[in-house]
Amino acid sequence: MMRYMLDTNTVSSFIKENIAVSKRITSLPMDKLCLSVISEAELLYGLAKKPHSKNLHKVVQEFLKRIDVLTWDSAVAEQYGNLRAELEAKGNVLGELDMQIAAHASQVGAVLVTNDQAFKRVQKLKVEDWTQ
Repeated sequence: MMRYMLDTNTVSSFIKENIAVSKRITSLPMDKLCLSVISEAELLYGLAKKPHSKNLHKVVQEFLKRIDVLTWDSAVAEQYGNLRAELEAKGNVLGELDMQIAAHASQVGAVLVTNDQAFKRVQKLKVEDWTQ
């Protein structure tokens, strides 16, 4: 079963009601969508920076209740180690959290949905941009 792992920026676009992203997300069954626990952490960090944005907190918490948040395990950790070593050897590194998300999507065989072009440098990673 093909799954789509939503990157943090895609979730943000959805919450901001980007029409293209909203259409795509709502057209799929929820079991086709997932989120890395790393993206969950990034979303929760964003909420922590905006403690008085009650509506934003409600929207993000409701979204997190409905999507499958995948946890890290030893297989993902191994994929991360291999991916990081491979990218560093090529002088082609990503930000730390992006590298973790890329490894997670790669290990579970998900398409990473993001508008961050840096992910396209990861050759074995399937990437789609739903903002266009």
